[in-house]
Amino acid sequence: MNEGKPTKAKWWSRPRLQGPSGRTDGTAEPSPGPAPVPNADGDFELERPIADTSAEGDYELSGPAVETVPSTRSGTAASAESSAASAEATPLATAALPEEAAPLTESAPLAESAVPPADERPRPLHDPDPYSTPPYGEPGPWAPAPPVQHPATTPAHGTAVPATAPAHGAAIPTPSHGTSVPASAPAPSPMPIPPPGQGHGTPLPPPSSLQGAAPAPWQNYDPWAPAPLTGPLQQNGAAVRSEGQKRRRAKRVLLIGALLVALVSGGIGGAVGTYLERNGGVGDVELPQVGAEPTGRAADSVAGIAARALPSVVTLHVSGAEEAGTGTGFVLDDRGHILTNNHVVQPAGSDGEITVTFHSGDTAKATVVGRDSGYDLAVVKVTGVSGLSPMTLGNSDNVQVGDPVVAIGAPFDLAGTVTSGIISAKERPITAGGESGDASDVSYVDALQTDAPINPGNSGGPLLDAKARVIGINSAIRSADSGSEPDGGQAGSIGLGFAIPINQGKRVAEELINTGRATHPVIGVTLDMDYSGDGARVGTKASDGGPPVTTGGPGDRAGIEPGDVITEVDGQRVHSGEELIVKTRSHRPGDRLELTLERDGKEITLALTLGSSDGD
Repeated sequence: MNEGKPTKAKWWSRPRLQGPSGRTDGTAEPSPGPAPVPNADGDFELERPIADTSAEGDYELSGPAVETVPSTRSGTAASAESSAASAEATPLATAALPEEAAPLTESAPLAESAVPPADERPRPLHDPDPYSTPPYGEPGPWAPAPPVQHPATTPAHGTAVPATAPAHGAAIPTPSHGTSVPASAPAPSPMPIPPPGQGHGTPLPPPSSLQGAAPAPWQNYDPWAPAPLTGPLQQNGAAVRSEGQKRRRAKRVLLIGALLVALVSGGIGGAVGTYLERNGGVGDVELPQVGAEPTGRAADSVAGIAARALPSVVTLHVSGAEEAGTGTGFVLDDRGHILTNNHVVQPAGSDGEITVTFHSGDTAKATVVGRDSGYDLAVVKVTGVSGLSPMTLGNSDNVQVGDPVVAIGAPFDLAGTVTSGIISAKERPITAGGESGDASDVSYVDALQTDAPINPGNSGGPLLDAKARVIGINSAIRSADSGSEPDGGQAGSIGLGFAIPINQGKRVAEELINTGRATHPVIGVTLDMDYSGDGARVGTKASDGGPPVTTGGPGDRAGIEPGDVITEVDGQRVHSGEELIVKTRSHRPGDRLELTLERDGKEITLALTLGSSDGD
């Protein structure tokens, strides 16, 4: 390109007739002329158009002719006149277009004000490129193509055909002679060439007068103008969601999101938990612990009972010439008298030593005030000790089976041991002792049975009720490998413990403190201990050769005879001689009893007043 010469009209900016291969005039495609020869500058120039130039020497194309179809004239005459007028106005265009595509406008003067002058036309924001470089110069091959439009079906010369179907029953008009029927989709017709002599600046008809004209393809092209919308917006085929579908979709999205968050959180939590479990957490281990609480407890709880009773319970360590032992006792008064079992202090004998250890840890020497093997009870006394806490004595006759009890003692020399249980039975006849062989040490007890654990070392200790009152003196246990025996043995508890009722212990303790001896209630008969029948049978002779029924004794005065079988005492069944002794020892001397006995197959009821005998 020669940049030193003035701008020339290039081939891409010059208008030319659109001659598609499918021509409407029925003529063949014109044969190409001789090949163009470049000029001295190497450019190819187009041939001049057939029409004359204007006064200014420019070649301009005339605007498209507007065709109108008159409504009052016949189609054949209008077609002929419009064809003649078009031939006179634009001979070049008539020669190029087919007969049926001739302009239909009979006379349509162009308005001067329809097309503004060249100076007032819209121009690009940038100055024209003097070198004619697209897109800053005139529109060229590099300019953006206009948007593709799909106009309605038009005839060959651009006259719009109404897209309305004929009314029902109406005849379809036929074209006049020589007028061809346009195809359903004709090719676009070329732009008509303005007639010769129409100079520059010829006004075009206003847009309002161009009724039914197809859009002119040779209008001034503005590459910066927005592309007009030529039809309704088209969808891409996807379904348009309704508001309800959108809301449901949003809910599903939220639900899925929540589930994902929950899964992720659960996974993270599980991983962290597994790590902490396997590795013991992070940092130093500090175990949780409750704070300090009040030390007070309910008075009827085991802790409350033990708190009130322990200061009155003592541990006895007994040593003699041949043996030693450990037992328990409790304080009776502020004079220093302590009640315990006979078999606890028996190892000391007449020259042994007894040491008393109090709950506070203080110790003191003690001496035997009195003891009785038949009741298995003994009283010792300490001197020079102040601040003693006497134990409150209850009433064993008020005890019922199932009442809660607490036992305190020193099993296996473990002082201050507290166990608890209930009263399992009442008036359980037991015998203990008998190691001497002459039955002088055998004790007969109408005992309270409990399941509170009692072990060797608990002997002499208190059995307390729910108000911390003494209702019995722990005395014997039943073990799995031995019979009923004082718990001075080494057998353990199996839940069968026996205690001397406190009513009996109180009477015996008072007698031992006051007289040094205990009195035993007696019937005044000798029993046959080898009798295996039901009941207690009176012997036929005494052990010393005397009469089996003491002359002038309680039995003799009541009318008991040798060989009688005593079956009941105060309405309670008696099954053996030991049980009759136990029932008798549970009363005081002078108490009145009602006996039921059998004599020669007959049942006899007698009334008897108990006598007394001095204990050993």
